[in-house]
Order: sequence, then structure tokens, then C-alpha cells
Amino acid sequence: MNREVKTQRKNKSVYIEGDRCYKVFAPGYNKADILNEALIQSRVEETGLEIPCLLAVTMIDNRWALLTEYIEGKTMEELMDENPDKEDEYLKQFVATQIRVQSKRCPLLNKHRDKMNRKISETDLSATMRYSLHSRIEAMPRHNSLCHGDFNPTNVVVSDKDGKAYIVDWSHATQGNEEADAARTYMMFLVEGKNKRANKYMKYFCEANGCKPKEVLQWLPILAASQSVKGIKNQSEFLRSLIFMDEKELEQLYEEF
Repeated sequence: MNREVKTQRKNKSVYIEGDRCYKVFAPGYNKADILNEALIQSRVEETGLEIPCLLAVTMIDNRWALLTEYIEGKTMEELMDENPDKEDEYLKQFVATQIRVQSKRCPLLNKHRDKMNRKISETDLSATMRYSLHSRIEAMPRHNSLCHGDFNPTNVVVSDKDGKAYIVDWSHATQGNEEADAARTYMMFLVEGKNKRANKYMKYFCEANGCKPKEVLQWLPILAASQSVKGIKNQSEFLRSLIFMDEKELEQLYEEF
């Protein structure tokens, strides 16, 4: 494959050829997951959000691949890292983009709470802990907003062509609670050791959404349990600390904001 390599990971690689982007999956990657990602992407396109257009589901060198438009530009992550004096400005733009996503409805997507319940059932946590987390989910407000599922600065590209923020990588999108989606963003900032950026993000999100930090942070044990299923070793200890936070510890966390 004679194309520019954009990123390479264990199960997939991204290649660029002109104005086209190829996400090529490793041999043996679950075909149903690839087709489901294509379906999610096509449904989100219908909302009118700025996202790369899905062009084809194809085979390259006997491997499944998704072909989309390539948005040339820099990610929000790159912009913040390269311009630390403008971090607040970019974070506000990042949050505004997330709020725009959450303003949309995509009723044919899976429910976020169903995904969380399924993930928790897959963990190696005790039956008592799994029951507690399932009960937490049932007690949460029921919303039907479009949730990206992995909304982080590497998945928002500011186009060189028109200056708009384009959102990529929709494989985890569901419909559900806006605060849950924000909790994942906040949590992943913490996982990466970017605590200061995480706290700024929380402030700007709550201001834009009109919610209280508690409404976001109460999702942390649930999101941490879901993330733990991936089995990423350098995350496991921190995620377990979030999963097992008791009410007193959560209250102390709320008070920090």
C-alpha cells in the first residue's frame, strides 16, 4: 500500500492519499464491528455535523477498510500543545464543539446505558460491585443526546481549508446522557496525567451545558469500570481507584469544584 501513514495501532492503521483517508483494520478484526462503525458514521452524517464523509467500506490487501474524506489540519491536541498561551481559547472551542454534537439526536443509535451495562457485566469485578454499578446506571437521568463516546482533543480536527472543527472516529457513538460523555472526556484527561487541563475542561463544560460538576462526576465509577474492560495495564490502578470511590470520596471531589 503506497500511501502516507498517518497513525498505526495494534488493530488498525490510518493512511492518507490525497483527500482520502483509509482506516485499515488488522486481519481477524471483527467484521461486525467494522460494519457497525460504518453504519454509525453514516447515521451521524445525517445530523449535519461537520464530520468526514464515509465514502466506502472496502478490502485492501485482504483487510477490511473504511474510506472517508481526509480533513487536512491540526487536531485540538496539537493546537493546545503548540500554543500553551491559547489553551483556554482552544478548550472553549473544544467544549463548544462537544455541546454542538450533544444538541443533535440520532435515535437509531444504541443506548449509552445499555452499552455501560454490557461493559460492566464483562468486568472481573465482584458480583456485588457489578450490581452496585448497574444500580447507579438505573438511577441516572435518562437523556437521548448524541454522545461521541471518545470525545478528546485528538478526535477534533481544525480544518486548514475552512477553519471549522471536524469530529472524527465515531465508532463509540451512542445516544444518552451529555454529562456521561463529558465524564469520559474528563476522566481521560486524568488518565493522561493532564489534571490542570481536566479541571479547566470541567469548568468550561459545566458553564456551557448549564449543569453542575456533580452531575458529571457522579458518572466516573461507571465510566471507569467500562474503560477497565480494555485491560490497559498503565490505566488499571487509577481506574480501580475511581470505580471504588465511596459517596464520601465523591462528595469531596464535588467540593473541589
